[in-house]
Parts: sequence; structure tokens; C-alpha cells
Amino acid sequence: MALPVRLGYLGPEGTFSEEVAREGPTPLDGPPAELVALPTVRDTVMAVQERRVDRAVVPVENSVEGAVGVTLDTLAADAPDVAIVGESVLAISQCLIAREAVALEAITHVVSHPQATAQCARYLREHLPAAAVVPASSTAEAVRIVVAEPAPWAALSTRRAAELYGGAVLAECVEDEPGNQTRFLWISRADDAAGADTARAHKTSLSFWGEGDASPGWLVRCLSEFAFRGVNLTKIESRPLRGRLGHYRFFVDCAGSAGEGPVTEAVDGLRKHCDEVRVLGSYPAAG
Repeated sequence: MALPVRLGYLGPEGTFSEEVAREGPTPLDGPPAELVALPTVRDTVMAVQERRVDRAVVPVENSVEGAVGVTLDTLAADAPDVAIVGESVLAISQCLIAREAVALEAITHVVSHPQATAQCARYLREHLPAAAVVPASSTAEAVRIVVAEPAPWAALSTRRAAELYGGAVLAECVEDEPGNQTRFLWISRADDAAGADTARAHKTSLSFWGEGDASPGWLVRCLSEFAFRGVNLTKIESRPLRGRLGHYRFFVDCAGSAGEGPVTEAVDGLRKHCDEVRVLGSYPAAG
């Protein structure tokens, strides 16, 4: 009998990452996964790199707050043997949760992951202007902190986290934008990645950087390799190249599979301009 896949996610139980891990859709086949809670996003990626888990799900971008930098940086710089094998998009709705029912004006601190507090920044300004914002490693960990704190603190998290840890939901849907969504990546060891599902539209993710980035038009020349071949870029992002102020690593997502002629040719062309080009994954796009 096949052993269950060990599936890592940003824990503890009750995070949005756990919701994606529990409900899918996932690119996994076989017996139900054994879910493994991990303390940080970086540790979740590195657990795959170090074979502590077989697969993992990590957030990569939010429609309000943008890219999750630690996910991009860890995949590109610290996890050379990890590949993206799928993606999921989850509607995100935040709850304001306290240890027990309390008036909003009595709350002195709001605890959550920085992505969550940023997604609810307007709500916090308007309804809790005097409350100090305290960062936590995840939204569910924020609930655990608040429930253990006798002072009138509150957390931004999921209703499931409130139910798991005995918190009281003070308000629902406190996110600033009703269309708030987060995109999650499914990752595995590159040598364990399944073959391409040719029946579904694909997306390819890459990172690249080059010493020529200080010269005029360098980035245009890089991106032209895609444009001239009719390859549509669905995302472009830059992150600082560690330890080198003014130099950047670029991340792009493009429509199509790395096995298709135009995408392959564009990647080969990109290598002429760059010191490093890495295909982070080629995978079925979310529906």
C-alpha cells in the first residue's frame, strides 16, 4: 500500500494555507495526504527542499497586498531542487477575533500576519485607530496568542481558527476589498514532479537576473524575447538581489508550457542576456 503524501503548509491549523491543503484542488494523486504544519513560509519551502515533506502549499501573491516576497526569494535563491507543480486561488475573508466578546474601543492590540493586517488596513484605521498592530507568524498563530492573552487583544484570522482555539468572532468580512484573493503554489522536489497534464492550459514561472541590468534597455531586451514570440506574460515582479543595492532578480509568469516551442525559445533567448535564468515550474493554471 502506498504511503500517504506528507503535505506541508503554513501552520498551525486554521490558516488559509491549511484550507487550501485540506480542500484543494491539488495536483496530487493517491491516498489522502498527511498534513504537516510548519512555522513559517520559508520553513515550508525548505521542508520540501530538505525532504522533510513530499509536497507543500505556499502563498505567493494577494490581490490587495501583492507578492509574498519570502516565497519568491526562497524558491529562487535557497531551494534549487524545488519546482512549482500547480496553483490554487482562494477567496480570502478575514474575521476580527478576541478571547471573549469585547467592545471594539476597548481593544489595545491587533495581532496577525503582516499580509492580513495590510489587507484590513482601512478597517483598522476606521474602527481600531488606537490599537497597536502586532505581527505574528500566521493568522492562526495570532488567534492562539490572543486567546492566551488576558488583556483585550484581537486577531485577524479565519472563523475556523476561532473555532479551533476558542476565540470569539467580533466581526466578519473585515478585509478592505470584497474581491480579496490569494494565489497559492503547490511545490514538490523537481525530481518528484509528475508529468505535464496536457489537457489543461499551462503557466510557466521563471526567475532571472544579469550583470547587464545597469545598461539602458536591458530589461526591455529580456522581455522582448517573449513578446517577439507571442508569449503572453501574466505577471512580472522584481525583488532585490541580496546584498547588492540597486540590482534585482526578476520573476515572470507566462502563458504556456516550458515544453512548447515559443516558451522554450523565449527562455533560451533570455539566457543570452542573463547570468542566471531558472524555470521555477511549468504547471496547470488555476481555473
